[in-house]
Amino acid sequence: MLVFCVILLVVGMGRVSVSAEQTPETSPVSAQSEAEKRAMLDRVIANQKRNDEGQAIYERIERLEIRKSPAGTPPEIKISRTVPAGTGVDHIPVDPDGRPTDLVAYRAELEKLERSLAWAAEEGRAQREAYEKIAKKQKDRTELIEATRSAFVYTFVDREPRADRILSKYRMEPNPGYKPTSRATSIFAKVRGYAWIDEEASQLARVEVEVTDDISIGGFLAKVYKGSHFMQERYEMAPGLWLPSYSQYDFDGRRLFVSFSIHERTLYTNYRRIGPPKEAVATIRSELGRAELGKRSDADGDP
Repeated sequence: MLVFCVILLVVGMGRVSVSAEQTPETSPVSAQSEAEKRAMLDRVIANQKRNDEGQAIYERIERLEIRKSPAGTPPEIKISRTVPAGTGVDHIPVDPDGRPTDLVAYRAELEKLERSLAWAAEEGRAQREAYEKIAKKQKDRTELIEATRSAFVYTFVDREPRADRILSKYRMEPNPGYKPTSRATSIFAKVRGYAWIDEEASQLARVEVEVTDDISIGGFLAKVYKGSHFMQERYEMAPGLWLPSYSQYDFDGRRLFVSFSIHERTLYTNYRRIGPPKEAVATIRSELGRAELGKRSDADGDP
């Protein structure tokens, strides 16, 4: 799954080819200079970085469907309130409407989240080390995004409507002249797909990626097989902030000598700003206080 997460972050950031693919149904596209295309992609990259930062301060409801195979047995469904906790993410079980399934267990999860946020809001050696690790991972992801300026070629395909927006669809293909600079960037030569960009907002709105050749991970410890597939939809969830609304993973591979098959669908709803740890911990404490008050009120009403 990590491979596809990386691809998601970088797809849509490559260089756009000069020619546009035309079909009888496709209307001509106004000429766009290479400098204009480069400027548009620069804006997409900058916005993707802001989206990453924004996602770290927004909680959401996630509905995850997991299948052991593409079809057949009913999926395992997990619904959770997903809350960024500074140095990690908490998943608190809820019902389809986002309400607690077990009030006692829910409160225990909130108390655990409050402790995690309080710890993350402090300034100490352990916290600095934890945030340094996060910063290192973010730096690596940023470098991958920057690498796609030359790793991919995007060819314009068509313009497609989505609700009240118009998206520009591009075919993504590896750039044959690209020289990988790391093991991570070497995976770019083994994927292809399509990206839909909202050029008015300079945002990546949809992506579909397919693995065209087996990808080794961690040397020969694991492998993602050819034909594996990933897609994601993104919408504006807050002014200027485009976050996932739906993701789907369908891929097979092996870890050491054990085969695995992952088929997951995730629906993301109810985004709400909770802020960084110092702000979020106050919100959770207030929520715990209201829950305690409600419990006391119920007790007062007992005969």
